[in-house]
Amino acid sequence: MPPAVPPPPVTVVIDRHDDAIHTHTALAAHHPPSGRITLHPGPGTTSETGLAHDLLAALGKPPLIPGRFPGGRQPAWEAATAWITALPVTRLTVLRAHRLTTRRTMRLLQLQTLTGIHLTLVCHRPHLPAALHQALRTADYSVTADFEAARRHYYGTPVTELPLADEPAGPASRWLTLPALERLISYDSPRPCTDPCIPPSIAWRHRPPPVPLTAPTAQRVAHRLHAATAHPRLAAAIAAALFTGASLQQLATARPRDYDDAAATLALHDRTRYTDGCAAYLVPPWAGVFLRAAACFTRLVSGEDQELLAASGDRGHLTRVAETARLRPPQPPAARRKSPVGRVEWDWRERQETERYEAMPTRRVRPSRR
Repeated sequence: MPPAVPPPPVTVVIDRHDDAIHTHTALAAHHPPSGRITLHPGPGTTSETGLAHDLLAALGKPPLIPGRFPGGRQPAWEAATAWITALPVTRLTVLRAHRLTTRRTMRLLQLQTLTGIHLTLVCHRPHLPAALHQALRTADYSVTADFEAARRHYYGTPVTELPLADEPAGPASRWLTLPALERLISYDSPRPCTDPCIPPSIAWRHRPPPVPLTAPTAQRVAHRLHAATAHPRLAAAIAAALFTGASLQQLATARPRDYDDAAATLALHDRTRYTDGCAAYLVPPWAGVFLRAAACFTRLVSGEDQELLAASGDRGHLTRVAETARLRPPQPPAARRKSPVGRVEWDWRERQETERYEAMPTRRVRPSRR
């Protein structure tokens, strides 16, 4: 899915004497919220996947992606592409570019083609090495050795930003208890629609709508989800659960075509009306980035007919991501816990409903008299 506008030419900055000021200035300009990423590849590796992991780490995400994938290959480049597209990141500066292999450089050029990002390669040598020169043969690029020009036009200026008061340690901070997650682990069993379906807006006839997150809480949730996982679909599934109150089974009915970015809606399906039928939900602004990343990731990895969000078999991965982000549903009283203290109980609401159902008196039918 290349961008509609061709990407700008690649910029190669020549740091002839390997001056520390180039590295320090590029690293100081790293600021994902402003759309700028500085990638400092880890030493001692030449693998393409390793470079993608470095890029995910630069985006503020754990480099490993949970789950099983065809051929055992982690879709790390697809995940990085999806996040760069969704955030959006507009500039990527790669330090130590003279150490890149031809294949690694080609991966970065493919990333630029897919995202339209402005790519700057910093070569800490007087001349382009052979591998870099070979990779750039088919690319549109320019070369500069002017540090001031690189600082003003390519690296960017440092940005100071105060962290959120509630997030001093990212996902390791206190729990956020969110009632909208009560139905995430549910026993319902809706099925996706096989034919084209344009559902109406959700009417909330069978259950109350989840309470919208306040702006500070939404900011904390987004912050934690971004730091908890690099998997776009798992992060998007948790975000969708918070504004739909839907179960994992119902979230798994969504396909990429069910997310409309322009209208900010997400359609979930239920042909047999087990819950709310097929319905469209408004996507709050804080959650849009996760849905955009999931849609891009799914199209790159598996195509239009696969799950947009987590699939039913991803339950363990999904709850682990939520717990890493310190997000949980309301917990049972201590006297009614089934698990050790400190472990999240995801099925507490289901157990409550089962207990209420079993406690209902059985209606006796009198035998008829003849």
